[in-house]
Amino acid sequence: MEGLRQQEFIEWADQYLRGELSPEEQSAFEKYCVEYPAYAAVFAEHKAFLQRLKQADARLVFKERLNKNAIKYAQESEIKEPAKIIRLWRKVQLNAAVAATIAIVSVFSTLWLTGYYRNLKKTTTDYSALRRDMNTVKRNVNAHNAAIKNIKSGKDHTETMHFGATGFMITRDGYVVTNYHVITGADSVHLQNHRGQSFKADIIFTNPEKDLAILHISDSTFKSSKNIPYTFKKQDSDLGEDIYTIGFPRDEAVYGQGYLSSSTGYAGDTLAYQISIPVNPGNSGGPVLDKDGHVIGIISGKQKGIDGAAFAIKTKALLETLNSIPADALKGNIVLSNRNGLSSLNRTEQIKRLQEYIYIVKVY
Repeated sequence: MEGLRQQEFIEWADQYLRGELSPEEQSAFEKYCVEYPAYAAVFAEHKAFLQRLKQADARLVFKERLNKNAIKYAQESEIKEPAKIIRLWRKVQLNAAVAATIAIVSVFSTLWLTGYYRNLKKTTTDYSALRRDMNTVKRNVNAHNAAIKNIKSGKDHTETMHFGATGFMITRDGYVVTNYHVITGADSVHLQNHRGQSFKADIIFTNPEKDLAILHISDSTFKSSKNIPYTFKKQDSDLGEDIYTIGFPRDEAVYGQGYLSSSTGYAGDTLAYQISIPVNPGNSGGPVLDKDGHVIGIISGKQKGIDGAAFAIKTKALLETLNSIPADALKGNIVLSNRNGLSSLNRTEQIKRLQEYIYIVKVY
């Protein structure tokens, strides 16, 4: 149950409080709260919140019953002046309304004072900042390219501009994966290999929720490569596992290594990992591999202001995306490699082999 999102944890906590869990499941929940103090605090706040709601509800039920009894008593007695029970009820009615108001204000005040709303706002802000980083790089590179072209031509006008990221082959016949945020809004996409050759690519399918885009090289100059030397790992990898990546934060391939630091991604995303590899926006869409050369993820970004807090989409999310592509959108079947040609090589030789299958993604 590692890496639960807050909503998932709340649902689990509700089952615990309602007594719907078996003794083993109750023990697992209590152990989880001990291991994750932040979630234990969330549970305490949630439990207090429910208790206040229950108290408010009980007051409303009592109010209803008292109201019915008072009306019944008045009808049976047929009195003109308010009886003691009715006067008592009116007083209790006012007190119940005040108590319910106090309970509601208390709940939301508690949430505010404990930073619940600030944490939600901070998460949203950090995520937005991550997207702005990519857009800022795009604008800066565009402006830089335009300035260089204007200097060379001696003309004061803006020509076609581009920015770069990373993508890598998933089949030998030209299917490539990168991030959705890399190609969104693109008029055209080109892929450049480490030898400087550039090929036009079509956007075959996008999955914004998983931040994935599937491309296909449509250029007539492209020739099918040898079999892809890496495979795609379907199972989750272990914490602390040695991993590495190759990408294009600049116009030449850059190698980075580190370890898997969390089995969930940004804000507890179960479809991603947190990794300790330093990355830059140009690394977006690059592969993350384990020591044996299995692809375990795809670089998607990093958390603003925290060094080494990068995130990679798990390969099982890629496989799910590939399975959801409509058949009429494909240009030939997608057949993934089931033979790993990197496991017997040392890291230097692995990198040499990999460079043949990793591209700069240039978006125009």
